[in-house]
Amino acid sequence: MEIVVLRLGHRPERDQRVTTHVGLTARALGADGMYLAGTDKGVVESIRDVTERFGGNFFAADGVNWRQCVVEWKSRGGKVVHLTMYGLPVQEHEAEIRGHGKILVVVGAEKVPGEMYGLADYNIAVTGQPHSEIASLAVFLDRIFQGHELIRNFPGGSIRVIPSPAGKRAEEW
Repeated sequence: MEIVVLRLGHRPERDQRVTTHVGLTARALGADGMYLAGTDKGVVESIRDVTERFGGNFFAADGVNWRQCVVEWKSRGGKVVHLTMYGLPVQEHEAEIRGHGKILVVVGAEKVPGEMYGLADYNIAVTGQPHSEIASLAVFLDRIFQGHELIRNFPGGSIRVIPSPAGKRAEEW
């Protein structure tokens, strides 16, 4: 299964940390990459740096036209899942979504253009309450991967975290 995140509405002066965390969450929980509808080389470099140091094949690209990205994704047979508190409950649609081979997960920052709701194949809610887009993405990916992403290996990299009951343990390799 191929899953890529599209981050909409990124405001460099306000959202750099949150958008970076969207990308890092996507990477850690099984997505293949992130498109950023906006320009922020700092976010892209931070995510690439973590991928290089901790391994995996995650990509990050900025300067993406969100509408064109969605249309092209769909033209190649992919499905578009827009995470929004106004959508349908994730638990009622996760099995159907899981059945698709290519999923573009749209995660908004500021107000998402109304057009996105019509372009999406699924408007999906992780609760119908206001909360973090990072939390929505994490719960969504966990439900789609059914927990298998928690034991995933990340090839390459130079740092590996060693599970520890107390303190921080890591090794360079």
